[in-house]
Amino acid sequence: MAERTGIEWADATWNPWMGCTKVSEGCKNCYMFRDMKRYGKDPTRVVRSLTTFKAPLKWLNDGKVPAGAKIFTCSWSDFFHPDADPWRQEAWDIIGRTPEFTYLILTKRPERIAAHLPKNWGEGWPNVWLGVSAENQDRADERLFLLMNTPARVRFVSAEPLLGPIDFTRVAVGKRFVDGKWEAERYNAFQDRVLFTDEGDVELGRIHWVITGGESDFQAPRPFNPGWVADIAEECRRHGTALFHKQNGGTRKVDGAWGGREVIGMVYSEFPR
Repeated sequence: MAERTGIEWADATWNPWMGCTKVSEGCKNCYMFRDMKRYGKDPTRVVRSLTTFKAPLKWLNDGKVPAGAKIFTCSWSDFFHPDADPWRQEAWDIIGRTPEFTYLILTKRPERIAAHLPKNWGEGWPNVWLGVSAENQDRADERLFLLMNTPARVRFVSAEPLLGPIDFTRVAVGKRFVDGKWEAERYNAFQDRVLFTDEGDVELGRIHWVITGGESDFQAPRPFNPGWVADIAEECRRHGTALFHKQNGGTRKVDGAWGGREVIGMVYSEFPR
């Protein structure tokens, strides 16, 4: 738990549990694995926190985190990790009891979201933003459709570490048979859409916010190309989607951010309305 955080797009972090397992390329150099090992703990073991599980309830009383704060939830784990199933409903209860805060819930396991939302989720709780990580086009194709098919007041994507170009206007949602072969059917993630399928119509909501960033704070961070962000920024601008570029990455800080935040002469610090 941190009543303040160095993560530029959040005001605080809350870790009701810690530990995770790696599922894709973006996990390779995860800071949580490095830091947990430094503290002599097993990062692959998901454990409920003895000290921070109910922290948001305390924050309401002591005022250390102001009302309206954006709280990055499970920055040292994954909110939808299967090992946290026994505790998640209690965490949802705490979120529901603290509508003064906005909880930013980010996952690499969107296939588990639908079955693990609270019963009164409806069209989404006003104080919860749901997001997925997507480090390249393959992971965007794999994860965004599931997020789009989930009701939420705000949906966002964390493209950090950004390991390759992502075209959010052409995200795979299925396959179709064309000229004797199957090819991906693609859609614009920045626009609402209805898919007509054999199983019935599927309403897809839009992505409201994109976070980008290069890999950082390692001896050999993987390459970052500013042009990847420039292309995303152009599409975000065209469709009215907020963009927050956290950092360019690398091994040194520039003006407080790893590699600096300026990309091709621009700094992007936008939040969804």
